[in-house]
Amino acid sequence: MENNYLTPLEIAEKYVTIGAKKAYQPFIKLFPLSILAGAFIALASQGSNVAIHTIGSIGLAKALAGLLFSTGLIMVIITGAELFTGNTLIIVSCLDKKVSWSQMLRKWLIVYIGNFIGSIIVVYFIYKSGQLNTSDSLLGGFTIKTAVNKVSYEFGHAFFMGILCNWLVCMAVWMSAAAKDITGKIWAIFFPIWLFITSGFEHSVANMYYIPIGIFAKSNSNWVQAAISMGIAQEKLDSLNWANMIIKNLLPVTLGNIIGGAIFVGAFYWFSFLFKKDE
Repeated sequence: MENNYLTPLEIAEKYVTIGAKKAYQPFIKLFPLSILAGAFIALASQGSNVAIHTIGSIGLAKALAGLLFSTGLIMVIITGAELFTGNTLIIVSCLDKKVSWSQMLRKWLIVYIGNFIGSIIVVYFIYKSGQLNTSDSLLGGFTIKTAVNKVSYEFGHAFFMGILCNWLVCMAVWMSAAAKDITGKIWAIFFPIWLFITSGFEHSVANMYYIPIGIFAKSNSNWVQAAISMGIAQEKLDSLNWANMIIKNLLPVTLGNIIGGAIFVGAFYWFSFLFKKDE
């Protein structure tokens, strides 16, 4: 009877092929898939916020958020959308000399921009939907509080939380490649993502939703007052802006995500299973 999963060596070999196919996708097909992935992660982020915005226990809130957030990556993997953090694994194909480094960087840039556009589309829809009025504007206040917290990290803290995040995210992607059926893929994705969210690590594409929706929410006085009632000082509210989103969060988190996925998953498994394998 044939196994319904791949061995670790077979996963590594499969990912060389997967990475090569991804790297040479034409722009006209790649870009829409990147927008979709950004939107899927944004929807998962918003769903997580809705579920936890009235929960006082941080641990319980993060555990519940992780249960829901997994849906975002499940949608990405099952439907073939293109997510920047998962695409850091294309390094396996580079190390195996099937993809050029410049081609990999091109792919990363296109997908990163597409993910951001997809996130902003969902930000606009949520903002205009009035959903942030939920619980007498507490959801709006919680949304601002979350964004403020994310632009308050020291560079090093955000960087290392980015590494830890994408180490787990890429383990989810890597393990999902082992499964030959959808059920197996879902379970392979679910637990590492649940773990990363519960741990509070930082995901660059998720933050493309969490921070912009907080910036948008600052335009509503009711939501701002709700954030203040949650202990957010005016000085912190003032720090929530586009410049700090990039400098204090997206830059260090993205760099960390690249190292977490490309080095601690892609390069490690390539070296362990494919480097000089014939010898």
